[in-house]
Amino acid sequence: MKLSDNYMPPYQYNGARSMIIMHDRYLREFLSVWYDARAEKLVLPNSDDYAYESLEKLLQHVLGAARGYMIWMCEKLRLPDPEINSVPQLDHIAEDAPAWLDHLVQQWRTPLAKVPEDAFGVEYESRWRVKYCIDAMLEHAVMHPIRHTFQLRHLMKRD
Repeated sequence: MKLSDNYMPPYQYNGARSMIIMHDRYLREFLSVWYDARAEKLVLPNSDDYAYESLEKLLQHVLGAARGYMIWMCEKLRLPDPEINSVPQLDHIAEDAPAWLDHLVQQWRTPLAKVPEDAFGVEYESRWRVKYCIDAMLEHAVMHPIRHTFQLRHLMKRD
């Protein structure tokens, strides 16, 4: 289930609505490229970062971040919990990722719809101690899968 203009509710701030649609698009693109990397048996370069220990951990990282961004925004804006399920376990993540991504997209659709535009400019400290306004966190959420898609394509020599 992809988000589209017909599927999205009206938003008080259309910039947020647009970012949520882009987030869906680029997460799906990442997942497609991730499956390509998996089919090629791509081995990630050595890194001290847990997320780069395997392709499965990288997928779990990207999906978990997508979950975390919306939870963080809802917490900061004092909105209800978006009720996004935990990311699939590593031993089933490749098989479960498409259905889980559909769930994530569904849960991302509405939490920010009634938030007024001026609330998107208020800054809060992120979990990694950098200050972000909600608008910037949405942009960060969109760029995160783009960045990892680029990395995988580069490692597969497709950039």
